[in-house]
Amino acid sequence: MRSDEVTKNAERAPHRSLFKAMGYTDEELSRPLIGIANPRNEIVPGHFHLDQLAEAVKAGIRMAGGTPIEFGTIGVCDGIAMGHKGMHYSLASREIIADECEIMAEAHRFDGMVFLPGCDKIIPGMLMAAARLDLPAVFVTAGPMLSYQGGGKSLDLNSVFEAVGAFKAGKATQEELDFCENNACPGCGSCSGMFTANSMSCLSEAIGMALPGNGTIPAVYAERLRLAKHAGMQVMELVKNDIRPSQILTETAFANALAVDMALGCSTNSVLHLTAIAREADVTLDLDLINEISARVPNLCRLAPSGPHHVEDLYHAGGVSAVVNELIQNGFYDGSTMTVLGVSMAETVKNAKIRNTNVIHSCKEPYSLTGGIQILKGNIAPDGSVVKRAAVLDSMMRHSGPAKVFESEEQAIHAIYAMQIQAGDVVVIRYEGPKGGPGMREMLGPTSAIAGMGLDTTVALITDGRFSGASRGAAIGHVSPEAARGGNIALIKDGDMIDIDIPAGTLNVRVSQEELDERKKSWQPPEPKIKKGYLARYERMVSSASEGAVVK
Repeated sequence: MRSDEVTKNAERAPHRSLFKAMGYTDEELSRPLIGIANPRNEIVPGHFHLDQLAEAVKAGIRMAGGTPIEFGTIGVCDGIAMGHKGMHYSLASREIIADECEIMAEAHRFDGMVFLPGCDKIIPGMLMAAARLDLPAVFVTAGPMLSYQGGGKSLDLNSVFEAVGAFKAGKATQEELDFCENNACPGCGSCSGMFTANSMSCLSEAIGMALPGNGTIPAVYAERLRLAKHAGMQVMELVKNDIRPSQILTETAFANALAVDMALGCSTNSVLHLTAIAREADVTLDLDLINEISARVPNLCRLAPSGPHHVEDLYHAGGVSAVVNELIQNGFYDGSTMTVLGVSMAETVKNAKIRNTNVIHSCKEPYSLTGGIQILKGNIAPDGSVVKRAAVLDSMMRHSGPAKVFESEEQAIHAIYAMQIQAGDVVVIRYEGPKGGPGMREMLGPTSAIAGMGLDTTVALITDGRFSGASRGAAIGHVSPEAARGGNIALIKDGDMIDIDIPAGTLNVRVSQEELDERKKSWQPPEPKIKKGYLARYERMVSSASEGAVVK
């Protein structure tokens, strides 16, 4: 065992002495040491209750003969960080979280790991760490928040953002806005739609790194505590049998995860994160593969923001296991891949059934024959961009309109609320990419404002930044190369006609290459927005969104 390096033999007496200073016994030090990465804090609703899950994991580890050792990591709440300087730090925190987990596991020679992430960047950051460390590991995510259901209303966090737009447009009263604010988030957990946190939670199950039920059991259900205990027990089986993430996170497993991504209609951020996780696992994941899988895998679920259902509904309908089994039975998922149960995925989900066909459609009667995410390329995005096509109205699948160009999210928000955006416009928000942001801010504010004001049926948005998993409409993000690197999005002018064809996978501006080349001559790289601290270092080292926005 790796932990022998800190617990065995006479020369490790000083090490054991330090353990004993914390109350560890010789019996505990003779067992495998299992690290528990717990980002519990009092600022993230998805992390607020992780102390309870951590205690359940510890109980499971002890029952199976191991010694649990808990440590903390950072965690950013995207919702609270939204719409101000704080959002620069959200994606950038993913790299820090991966590094923190690596440092703690390697410095203290843990034999295995249980990861307890809850929200958007913490789940992929810890999956990156798991792939990098390649220690026996199990994931237990925080679980989805319940949505508000009452009086014919279904509310979630996105409802509040959209209610602001409706209020600004005079379409909602202060009383209606207050009701939404006070009821949309009824308790702890990751926000209740198929937003980024729940997307990555479901995909951690779909790729085989979490136990069945992980993606959908609500945060407040006792079943999640039982799941955490079983995860603690199961990591001991993985240590005993030396089953590691490298045996699970294979090229086939990533293709499987993308198939589930398409079937569920996950957040566009999943593309960014799966690409980064694959890099840590030494697996090549390119945007062309994503389109290939999207073209053949049907979309089976329409959860908020794409439809009326929430993750709790997916849970009651059979969960991720039912979706995976349906995909296996219809040839869209290779069930031979390994899972943290130590058996194949086909074996893991063989008894799972769809219990509500209104929530999970069958492959024979899908919402659409193609997946929920589409990669778009063209002269605006030669290296690619991404849209959550499952959240786009049919009428906006193809759209042409004049560009309204903004150099930041704040400029765009001001113009939207000032009623300066007209039906048919294409809002272009640039210099918000990984480098230019820096940190590739999410644009839930602009998309929610447009939706709340009733413009989502006629207005598209394009950015080199990101959109929240809660965004809906023709919102196209991750435009690469980004503006700060001299990408063509930096050369678009107000009034240029932009053509969007989501089914064809194209995104173009009606400007000749000669004219773009001429415009490029007068373009100058912008000065970094942040001159010191972590974001200044991040800006210098971060890669393109098409490569997962990883730090090199």
